[in-house]
Amino acid sequence: MLDANRFGAARVESDVALAAAGDASAFERLYRVHVARIHSLARRMLGPREADEVTQDVFVRTWQKLGTFRGDAAFSTWLHRLAVNVMIERRRSWAILRERMTDDPTALDFVTVPAGRPDLSVDFEAAIDELPAGARQIFVLHDVEGYKHREIAELLDITSGTSKRQLHRARQLMRRHLTAAS
Repeated sequence: MLDANRFGAARVESDVALAAAGDASAFERLYRVHVARIHSLARRMLGPREADEVTQDVFVRTWQKLGTFRGDAAFSTWLHRLAVNVMIERRRSWAILRERMTDDPTALDFVTVPAGRPDLSVDFEAAIDELPAGARQIFVLHDVEGYKHREIAELLDITSGTSKRQLHRARQLMRRHLTAAS
């Protein structure tokens, strides 16, 4: 298994170098290896309606910036960070982020979650989709992707306290939604 992983890593390194030099076939191989994870991240951070377009934007940006990849980290790590940045920039361009991020701890008290139907099974993705945009973004970055509050604060240009409060509220809303659905 270790040899297969080494072969896979060597193949990715080779494809990155070839793609950076303009080889479209090598880039297509990189795309095929990574597209599902990037699409899943986009769906969770931005919602299912935006996932396809944002995934495409991420890979366009990847093609444009591939020459800046220095190999200090794994290509998948570099790509993930680039994808998160594209998604955050998308939020900022919509001017939604600032409306959703607030230091007011009661800001989400009036958000409603539709009542669950007992005849439907619990759907974690649907529960994430029900979160307000800012809370969803922090929930996905922290609980799904594993970012720390200080990293989220830096990425989103908010305080760590705001990140913690938004995460707390997101978890409460998720809990309500999942409890109602079961």
